Amino acid sequence: MPRFSLSLLAALTAFLACGTLGAQTALTTRRIAFGLDEPIWCGSPPGDERRIFIAEQSSGLIRVLRDGVLLPTPFVTVTNIASTGGERGLLGMTFHPRYATNGYFYVNYTRSGDGATLVDRYTVSNNPDLAVASSRVTILGPIAQPFSNHNGGQIAFGHDGYLYIGMGDGGATGDPSCYAQNCSSLLGKMLRIDVDSSFPYAIPTTNPFFGSTTCRQEIWSLGLRNPWRWSFDRLTGDLYIGDVGERGVEEIDFQPRASLGGENYGWKIMEGNNCYSNTACQPQTPACSAVAITRPIHTYTRTSGCAVTGGVVYRGCAIPDLRGTYFFGDNCSSAIWSFRYSGSVTQLQSRTTELAPGGGLGIGAPVHFGEDARGEILIIDYSGEVFKIVPRAPAPAIDLGFALGGSSNPAPELDVCGLLATGRSAELRLRFGPRNTVGLLCLSFANRPTPLFDGVLVPCPPELTSIVHLDHVGAFSARIPGGGGPFDLFMQCLVYDAALPQLVGFSNALRVSFQL
Repeated sequence: MPRFSLSLLAALTAFLACGTLGAQTALTTRRIAFGLDEPIWCGSPPGDERRIFIAEQSSGLIRVLRDGVLLPTPFVTVTNIASTGGERGLLGMTFHPRYATNGYFYVNYTRSGDGATLVDRYTVSNNPDLAVASSRVTILGPIAQPFSNHNGGQIAFGHDGYLYIGMGDGGATGDPSCYAQNCSSLLGKMLRIDVDSSFPYAIPTTNPFFGSTTCRQEIWSLGLRNPWRWSFDRLTGDLYIGDVGERGVEEIDFQPRASLGGENYGWKIMEGNNCYSNTACQPQTPACSAVAITRPIHTYTRTSGCAVTGGVVYRGCAIPDLRGTYFFGDNCSSAIWSFRYSGSVTQLQSRTTELAPGGGLGIGAPVHFGEDARGEILIIDYSGEVFKIVPRAPAPAIDLGFALGGSSNPAPELDVCGLLATGRSAELRLRFGPRNTVGLLCLSFANRPTPLFDGVLVPCPPELTSIVHLDHVGAFSARIPGGGGPFDLFMQCLVYDAALPQLVGFSNALRVSFQL
């Protein structure tokens, strides 16, 4: 999106002091949904900031949290699932990268009867809060599951546009058939398929076993026990995998975006960095500690937990200094940690106490770390609640109202996301304005709203007013530095709107608070 004009940047830097980065932002969590039945996944379609979708494991319901309200009517009910609880049921969901135009979303579940894994595709209806139940088609499967546990479940699109599916080793104890090391089986693998070039899918020619007659060509990597939760860094495309351990070691595995695939993460030859077993494994299986095995980037033992819940890398705007930090947890111990990874793990720290929501609430069983459309982190408590990680600091802006839109356009919406203390920054953004037009951004130290054209306008001193250009979706954004406070600045945007008789529309006004 276009940035501020140079004149406005000069005006800002004239009175805003920008210092060095201070102490790390203190965090907490805020509950955003409750009363759910065994929720196991949440997330938003690309660009949809109004909705968060939540999948329930045993009921098969996918619920919609719209503008902070949990809608009573489900988005869709996934039927024919194994709903006996445990590790079966509706296990994962993802939206196609072009969901806004094709309406496709995908679910991963174990079906009733035999517990086999399937990945199905649905299509949204003309109502963004409802899917078309009859649009359901199977994309992948059934993949037979010899036991009821270790079904994996996470599905997601990578930056390459391909669909990735995390598969557990088939269950029981110790992968008795050594499926995770057997390339003729899809169990214990990360799969990678192309759902766009043919139906139901094609094998990408860049898959490591493409063209093989002995190995399943869908395989992207192998040697996984139960990759229940994993994610792509939405900025870099790097892959972080939480793989649940067997006897006593939980691990986080890593694959850089530049990888050509084929990594062997070691199970069941190794559990974490420890040797485990080669019973029932094929002769060509690597030996324990072989160079061919990709080691985890982080492990912990049963003194800290017993079932890792892989997390996400923070790329939101509300907590600028934590961008690039990976958050993850443990389902058994309720622990939550974070670290940074750049060739080695740094800044590893416990977040359990810090992220406790307070007020009699708690995160007792973290089963999923999700992201909303802006990259803010969501945590699902399996008991039925969804929490959002937020800074403890006060919100940087208060909405004063006063917006006015045209008859064919909604009122433009101005917001600020970030922290405005010294060394921090925030994103100033306008959305929902008329497309491909211009506006005036008014900044003022005074709050004297004046009626004008059936709207209300804060003062617009010429020296603190700048022309802004709204893009093809009616938006612009800019980064503003914090510090120099405490003081308040009032902001509002006027936009050219041909749908209004006076040709001018108003965004809401903001009171933006800059801190020391």
